[in-house]
Amino acid sequence: MAVTLSALALISCVGAAGRPGGAGQPGGATSSGGAGQSAGRSAAGQPASPTAAGAGSGPPAAAGPAALPALTPAQKAGQRVIYSYSGLQPPASLLSWIRRGQVGGVIFFGGNIASRAQIAGVIKQLDQANASASNPLHAVPLLLMTDQEGGLVRRLPGRPVMSEKQIGEAADPAAAAKAAGTGAGQNLASVGMNVNLAPVLDVYRTPGDFDDQFGRSYSTDPKVVSALGAEFIKAQQAVRVAATAKHFPGLGAALSTQDTDARPVTLDVGLHALRTVDEYPYRAAIAAGVKLVMVSWAVYPALARGTPAGLSSAIVNGELRSRLGFRGVTITDALEAGALQAFGTTGQRATLAARAGMDLILCSGQRAIQGRLARSALATALTSGTLSTSVFDAALARTIALRTSLAR
Repeated sequence: MAVTLSALALISCVGAAGRPGGAGQPGGATSSGGAGQSAGRSAAGQPASPTAAGAGSGPPAAAGPAALPALTPAQKAGQRVIYSYSGLQPPASLLSWIRRGQVGGVIFFGGNIASRAQIAGVIKQLDQANASASNPLHAVPLLLMTDQEGGLVRRLPGRPVMSEKQIGEAADPAAAAKAAGTGAGQNLASVGMNVNLAPVLDVYRTPGDFDDQFGRSYSTDPKVVSALGAEFIKAQQAVRVAATAKHFPGLGAALSTQDTDARPVTLDVGLHALRTVDEYPYRAAIAAGVKLVMVSWAVYPALARGTPAGLSSAIVNGELRSRLGFRGVTITDALEAGALQAFGTTGQRATLAARAGMDLILCSGQRAIQGRLARSALATALTSGTLSTSVFDAALARTIALRTSLAR
């Protein structure tokens, strides 16, 4: 019991990407820490708009939207949003939106989990809301996700116990990575979750840097990261829990203070290094069938000057989809991140990300209203023509195909 309580206490004070203290920061925990809402101004002091930031609208990978049911703009938009909430019980508003078919999924943090039985009960509640006859997608499971990387970064007590760094240093790293993937998948599936925001495929550079300080990278060698990440992915997905490779194109060059949750980060890595070191593990991840890729909020001048990766079509559609051939689901890092302080409101950020080619919008500020604001903006942009209907539907089709593949 003491061990379990200790584990839960640790989980409660680690941010979604696993930095201690992230869950307690203003604005809530995010997938890499925590940050407050921006003032909604561009770098020049003008309101950010959906056409700003060089977020192109190049076509993503083809997907067949023909099988989509009839959905309202609000339902289409909501199905592309991952919501979050604070406390141990989901708010009535979130349950209502789920029943109406306006929610694609939910992310859970340490503050949402008191015990395995408690979170399993919550997930049953969410599943029951999703099965409502008023939801046109009632036969398709929600995406129910968390960060279960291993080591310090675990929302649920238990497996995987080893961090990525410990796996990389193990006597048999491949076996350890496989065991971690199986353990993570079985642990999440046992309470009803079906997506893990792991593994991290960042190739860290120096001891104590952004990834290494919490043991969140397998190695400084891209070939080692590539092999171990693929082992984790295959093992976890074998138990029907989707894996998420992150943070594309890579945060391995980030210093310990370069946290996109807190502030804008620019990684001035040359194109050759980006493609031969940072992006290298994604080839193996894609070959292994990874179902999701999370794109980082750092700026990579060699690929898109001045634009965070997740807002750049050149990176999402160019590097990830066209050059590397990824055909799965893309998901943003935390929409409330400090790295996006120059890119407007929740709604503006969501629209920019969708225009850039992001399929799922991660609203992880632990406020259900954040997801509603993103949904409303996406629906408005879709209705007004700011977002292409065919491109929007292709993204929606990819997310529904993912969800269907996870049905149990």
